[in-house]
Amino acid sequence: MIEMKNFKLLVMGHLLFMTIGVLAQQTSKNRLFQTESDSLMIAYSKTTNIVFPFAIKSVDKGSTDILVQKAKGLENILQVKAAQRGFFQTNLTVVTADGKFYSFVLDYNEEFPQLNLTLNKTKPDGQEIYFSDEIINDQDIEEYSKLALYDKKKLRGQKESKYDIDFRLNGIFIRDEVLYYRIKITNNSKINYEIDQLRFFIRDTKKIKRTASQEIEITPIYILNDIDKIEAEAENIFVFALPKFTIPEKKYLAIQLMEKNGGRHLEEHVKNTKLVQVTVLPKL
Repeated sequence: MIEMKNFKLLVMGHLLFMTIGVLAQQTSKNRLFQTESDSLMIAYSKTTNIVFPFAIKSVDKGSTDILVQKAKGLENILQVKAAQRGFFQTNLTVVTADGKFYSFVLDYNEEFPQLNLTLNKTKPDGQEIYFSDEIINDQDIEEYSKLALYDKKKLRGQKESKYDIDFRLNGIFIRDEVLYYRIKITNNSKINYEIDQLRFFIRDTKKIKRTASQEIEITPIYILNDIDKIEAEAENIFVFALPKFTIPEKKYLAIQLMEKNGGRHLEEHVKNTKLVQVTVLPKL
């Protein structure tokens, strides 16, 4: 009888020890704390400007229905607008140079968007704008664009053709801190092609469904021969001056051409191997 009691006590002690161990493991787990997001109303026809207290280091948007870019030549101003009217609610996250994380929930509001916002101004009054380190001479960029336009060296195998429209990247050039992309658009159809937008993005090669859209837009500094319509059976050669960049592994450069009030959209994908074919422009 005494041995049976001792056995029961031993079993109960073992169970108590295991329970305490499980509870200890549970209490040692990391705890998640929710970060509150700010609500932001944006529009299709107006641009929202957000001034951050420090330079912007990372931007991630939850949908391709919104457009995001840093203001030209500035490091702490983010410009946001809708790429699609009446888009579904999405989100935007930004990380700044001080390591701070900002989260926004974006909604569409064409009539009353929030246009100019300054976040967490804790620094003393004075300079709020952070300029990029590069100082770019606009006159030189225009002249180098013309050199790129008339340069005889051509890039091979970089062409997209649909709807009787040829969309061809036929030259990549560089001078100092600026890349020059020469693009030829040929309209072989009987209908004029009105350009709604021609834009550049760095994107992931593979994208898992329902993950955030990892893309960075590259905004041109200057455009040579910038027209908004290619006449029927005509062509135009553009030169886009872009701030110097590279294409990382597992990413590509997307060049997107979209027709205004139409559906003849084309897109070229440029891999980093094409950048080895870059031509250095002679110094002015």
